[in-house]
Amino acid sequence: MTTPGDLTARLVVGMEVHVELATRSKMFTAAPNLAHRDHYDAEPNTLCDPVVLGMPGVLPVINRQAVEMSMRVGLALGCDIAGTTKWDRKSYYYPDLPKNYQISQYDQPLCIGGVFEIPISDAPDAATKEIRITRAHLEEDAGKLLHEAPGGQAIDGSIVDLNRAGTPLLEIVTEPDFASPEEAVQFGQALRNLCRHLGVTEGIMQKGHMRFEPNINVVIERGGQTYKTPIVEIKNLNSFKAVDGAIRFEYSRQIEDWLETGRVMGAGAKSTRGWDDLKQVTILQREKEDAHDYRYFPDPDLVPVVVDDQWRARVQSQLSELPLARERRYIHELGLVFKDARAILSEPSVTEFFEQTLAEGAEPKRAAAMLLNYGAKRANERGCLINELGIAPEQVRDIADLATADKIGSSAADDLFGHCCDSDEPAHALAEKHGLIQVSDTGQLEGFVEQVLAAAANAKAVADVRGGKDKAIGALVGQVMKLSHGKANAKVVGQLIQEKLQAG
Repeated sequence: MTTPGDLTARLVVGMEVHVELATRSKMFTAAPNLAHRDHYDAEPNTLCDPVVLGMPGVLPVINRQAVEMSMRVGLALGCDIAGTTKWDRKSYYYPDLPKNYQISQYDQPLCIGGVFEIPISDAPDAATKEIRITRAHLEEDAGKLLHEAPGGQAIDGSIVDLNRAGTPLLEIVTEPDFASPEEAVQFGQALRNLCRHLGVTEGIMQKGHMRFEPNINVVIERGGQTYKTPIVEIKNLNSFKAVDGAIRFEYSRQIEDWLETGRVMGAGAKSTRGWDDLKQVTILQREKEDAHDYRYFPDPDLVPVVVDDQWRARVQSQLSELPLARERRYIHELGLVFKDARAILSEPSVTEFFEQTLAEGAEPKRAAAMLLNYGAKRANERGCLINELGIAPEQVRDIADLATADKIGSSAADDLFGHCCDSDEPAHALAEKHGLIQVSDTGQLEGFVEQVLAAAANAKAVADVRGGKDKAIGALVGQVMKLSHGKANAKVVGQLIQEKLQAG
């Protein structure tokens, strides 16, 4: 991001984030929720009912689970939970909004204030920055306009799919605290991770479970004067690449526009723009409406939600350790390397499975290594998550214990992990059953060692070891392992070879 030499420019970004909550039913009706995994592949316009369609005489009913999920997010972000919050109608016309209004929260949001600490880079122990949260309010999503038919066929015009209409939507609004595209992306990634670990959304970006709308302008200093370009809101970004690209483009575009027109922030100057992923440019959509343009008024069909201390405390008790705090604990208390800690935390269900192995008494570093090597390989092959492989936390612990006790080698541990994925038997019994227990008895191993040392083909390796080339011992150990069909304890074999060659 560059600027002409005679001026300085500072990027200012605030963020609005829409999170589709993964409740089983929609926000104000029992119709199935598209954002719930059971309904991802529903045919267009099959998750509708008279409430979704805005038929005359229908009445909305509040989804309590959606309210509690929103409270959970608000508490995790350090927000105050309002004692009383109400519902408002936000009126506007759009083809995918059957009622011609959206039920939202205008002046009494559920979650108020708050601070979210984010790392400002992907480095271990990166410095953090506090992002102020203005509010988080609950509303219903609109439907979706499709510009091609299901299956990809071209159409003349657009068609409407109302499956998404009525989905519980939590809108999180920040203060303009981002000074770079990188900070905005780090925030988005950290917020997605938080919401997934809280269990409120699947967070699948391609399905629109989280959509980001940065509000961008530039503060320009030139000739001792300060100028602020009009705020532009970029709508419905559903990838972090798009967030980064849109902010970078808009920064340069606003400076160029100011140099050409001198336009600055003022009444009626705000606008919304879309992002063209192919051309990597933003495109003007409309001049931004002010709140009064939406004709907000209290919804007459819905009662206010009153959150008492007991309800608030119960939701607070459901919060688990937050991802950033857990990452720090994994690194500084459990001794995991940064890369492994991040990998474990990338999937909430895998994180929970790892925690269960720790609760069973598994050594953390070895358990993590097993899950991320033996487990990840098989999960890839089977197209599932590590926690869905079939292995139990106590089996992981027992494999780790067998490896730590030198009763199985790394190759046998990998094989044993695979057997545990397909059997409920104890790991030790499966190791015995499949002949994976190492032979550590020197009496049994000496015959193999002597046979290898006496073989003419190994004369050079023997001479190298005697000459002080310790690395040559690996070839001799490998020969012993081959003779023992992989059952010999490599560590004991190495010691025996050293002893015999030093003695001879």
